[in-house]
Amino acid sequence: MQYRRLGSTGLQLSALSYGAWVTFGNQLGRGEARELIAQCLDAGINFFDNAETYANGEAERIMGDVLVDLRVPRDAFCVSSKVFFGAATDPKPTQRGLSRKHIRDACDQALARLRVDYLDLYFCHRHDPEVPVAEVVTAMDLLIRQGKVLYWGTSEWPVEQIREAIAFANAHGLFAPQMEQPQYNLLHRARFEHELAPLCREHGLGTTIWSPLASGLLTGKYADGVPDDSRLNTPGYEWLRARLLSRRDELTQGLARFAALAKDLGAAQSTLALAWCLLNPQVSTVMLGATKRAQLDENFRALALADRLDGELKSRIESCFPVA
Repeated sequence: MQYRRLGSTGLQLSALSYGAWVTFGNQLGRGEARELIAQCLDAGINFFDNAETYANGEAERIMGDVLVDLRVPRDAFCVSSKVFFGAATDPKPTQRGLSRKHIRDACDQALARLRVDYLDLYFCHRHDPEVPVAEVVTAMDLLIRQGKVLYWGTSEWPVEQIREAIAFANAHGLFAPQMEQPQYNLLHRARFEHELAPLCREHGLGTTIWSPLASGLLTGKYADGVPDDSRLNTPGYEWLRARLLSRRDELTQGLARFAALAKDLGAAQSTLALAWCLLNPQVSTVMLGATKRAQLDENFRALALADRLDGELKSRIESCFPVA
């Protein structure tokens, strides 16, 4: 395993990490999650990502139970949560958003579900236009000073609001956001490369990227239909199925070229897609979402493949798809 600093912080995260979105509590139960987390730990992964809204809190409960059951020393792994959408099926006004109240309540609830005393990373899952950025920054600063959170950041925030949060924190001697969690893959590049990367370089932000395989579209598994056990068949994610399958039809030729290139390199498509993400120096960690041991084995090979990708191969990979 390789390790990278989270931006300008001193925290070392594994270059590949493991997240619970869609999978834990939906596709995977405790037994399956235990097997996969153990496999990740054996491979050197030290960062596990979660959120209050994943399976309405069940994903955090499963992850917390597994980490305790595996007896992983608390100082040997990092865990995250995110706040915004709420954990309730039908959240009340005070059970969602980024008010000081919900940020505090959600943090305490995440600590209990994950069975830890502090969160290594805590993300504001989306920007909340109804809450002043100053309130968000002061609420997160307090959690850090209380020892409940070590680093806080944002996920899918507009660059302008991230800049506002950093400026307010710096002006008032508060802890500023230190990471962003954006979507980044070969089919979704423009925001990261044109907007976020310059901000990261300027302020030393780290990034924990999600959906590096475009929810499976880059793996080739959907070339001839949708497998019964895939995430696109997960109840409640019909919106994801519709969005990705419409893109599949639009990108048929590019996906075919990408599959041929992976074959020429003797690599799985998923391995190649992840290796490409690892080439970006602004990426702190690439989050995996595998549901099977064999998938994780394929994913782990991306580390060695990335070392083989030179500038010419990188250009050939990128030429398969328009920047979007």
